Order: sequence, then structure tokens, then C-alpha cells
Amino acid sequence: MEKKWRTAITQHIGHETYIRGYRLLDLVGNLTFAQAIYLILKGELPNEKESKMMEAIFVSVIDHGIAPPSAIAARAVASGGNSLNVGVAAGVLAFGSAHGGALEDAMRFIQEGVASQKPVQDIVKEYLESKKPIPGYGHRYYKDFDPRTKRLMDIAKELGFYDKHCQFAQEVEEEIARQKGKRLVLNVDGAIAAVVSEMGFDWRLGKGFFIIGRVPGLVAHVYEELTMEKPFSKRLDEEKETEYIGVPPRELPPEFRKL
Repeated sequence: MEKKWRTAITQHIGHETYIRGYRLLDLVGNLTFAQAIYLILKGELPNEKESKMMEAIFVSVIDHGIAPPSAIAARAVASGGNSLNVGVAAGVLAFGSAHGGALEDAMRFIQEGVASQKPVQDIVKEYLESKKPIPGYGHRYYKDFDPRTKRLMDIAKELGFYDKHCQFAQEVEEEIARQKGKRLVLNVDGAIAAVVSEMGFDWRLGKGFFIIGRVPGLVAHVYEELTMEKPFSKRLDEEKETEYIGVPPRELPPEFRKL
């Protein structure tokens, strides 16, 4: 009889846990966290260069200030009197197409773009003419270049992970500027998308890379909120921070009055 649940990731033999065939206790103390992540996602142990690249990727997205939606959501929910795990979960739920989720879309765009062998000029033209956003490009703060992108690309070149996917990603950046007359920088999502595509990861893991890298930052934000701020401290000041754009005060019509 076929069993309901199947997995190639982990199993228990007696009281021993095995991850991708390796005894968990043999991994403890021998693998870095990034190496263990590579193993559980890819199914095999990374070599030295793959290990260094994974470390760099996760560190590059560990935090980006208190302003992003995930940090705001995490701290606001914690401020409402919830526990650390609830606040962190709220932060993760704030990841979407405009924040974090672009990594998955960018991986798909880059992998399909490379596989298509179409000229970069044609791909960019198609997106711009149909007014579709090109995932992995543009940043609210960085207009000339994303410094995290530059750092990751430099490391990718040093470690031998700069090939057709990274080249494609940077050619798209230049082509956007040429056709649009305005630079949309290859942001950190796009850079990671290009590098992990080079490493052979499937685009459907994209959001996972951002989640894994950003969760430690969210834990720190929620812990700080819980230990340094008063509960309900994230209430808006309605006079200074909000603008009402609805109808002015009005009377309830007589036919609706019962009291």
C-alpha cells in the first residue's frame, strides 16, 4: 500500500535523525549553518566555493533597516501583545512581490530568459512595451547601483559563479537603461537570483532564500520590540501621521434611526 506522505529530505532510524542520508549528529559541529542549508535544499554537500557563496548570500539579506514592510509588520504585531514567534511570522507574511518575493520572480525571469536564447534587447523591449515590471530591477533607495549587488557579483566572480545567468542579469540592467533612458539597478534580489541560478537552484526556491536570510533580522527586531518598547507603542498619531480622505461628518438619515 502506498503511504500518504513521502519525502527524500529526512528520516528517522530508531532514535537517529538523518538529513539527506547523513546522520544529523555527524553534521552538528562539522557543518556551518549555510552548508547545512545547502545540503537540505540541494540534497548534496557543498564544496568550499559553494559554501562561501551561500554564506555571502544569506548575510547580504539579513536585515535592511526598520522601514521595510516585514520589519514594520513584525514589530507592530509584537507591539499588540503577541509573542516572538507570532511577530516573526507576521514579518514573514509581509514578504510579497514588492518585498522579498521578487527573488523568486527574478529567478524565473533569468532562468527562462537564458534558456530562451532570445536577444536581451528583445526580452527587455517586450516587457517595457507591455508595461510589465522586470523582477529584480529597481530600488527605492539605490539609483546608481545596489552596493549589495556589487559585493555579491564580485564574490561570484572570485568563486567562479559568474557565468551566463549573471551576465544575462547585468546585460538586462544595461538594456533597460538604454531603452528606457533611466537606470533601474539590478537589486540584491536580482543579484541573488542570478547567482543561485548559476548554482543550479530551481526558481521555485526563490522566496525561500530571502526567508532564510531575513528571519534572523526579524527575530532581532521583534526581540527588541518586546524588551525595549512598551506594548501598543506602535499606534499611529492620527493628527500627525494620517490623512482622512473620506466624506465629511454627516447625519444618519431619519428612516434609519431607531433610538
